[in-house]
Amino acid sequence: MSSADIVNEAIRSRRSVRGFLPQPVDEWIIRDILKSASFAPSGSNIQPWKGHVLTGDKTNRLRDLMFAAFTSQTPERREYQYYPVNWRSPYIDRRRENGFGLYETIGIKKGDKEAMFKQHSRNFLFFDAPVVMFFTIDGDLEKGSWLDYGMFLQSIMVAARGYGLHTCAQAALANYPDIVKRELGIPDSEVIVCGISMGYEDPTEKANAFRATRLSIDQFVQFHS
Repeated sequence: MSSADIVNEAIRSRRSVRGFLPQPVDEWIIRDILKSASFAPSGSNIQPWKGHVLTGDKTNRLRDLMFAAFTSQTPERREYQYYPVNWRSPYIDRRRENGFGLYETIGIKKGDKEAMFKQHSRNFLFFDAPVVMFFTIDGDLEKGSWLDYGMFLQSIMVAARGYGLHTCAQAALANYPDIVKRELGIPDSEVIVCGISMGYEDPTEKANAFRATRLSIDQFVQFHS
């Protein structure tokens, strides 16, 4: 494979995996992935990212706490607005296509709210991943730094593919910031951006057979010459 093929394969094979094997990930691999991600660009090189890596008992404890909060329907308290307040086409259409496609793949019928709730609850089990990472940003930084953060997070997920690992970026893990901050000693001046579950894919998990559709280039780009 050429260098271009290797890079493109890493990018194109990245997807949201929703079922992981219990196989642990060596710490040196996690460190190397984060080292690669640290080369992501940021305005004036301010590097606004801060992270927490959980494995072993710490992962299990936070998993138990967050799962209990969700299943007991503890009110969520996200620190920022992730999705549009008022959905409109084409974005609501793409969201529905994605959600219905996943549910169809795993055999959840339309309107089965109990099954949907159970599937959503797996977010807070980190989809059984052996590694979960939480990322924060100082609350006084502006939109530019959030844009930079996206490039950093993408770099983690792409670098993980080089080690045969998969990931799932989870905005849902920012829904209970009080729990996360208390357990990880994160100050109130920081905002929980998201979590990333990481590990080796479980090939028997039905949800992992789902493939989200992608727009063609001509649907979102105009070339000018």
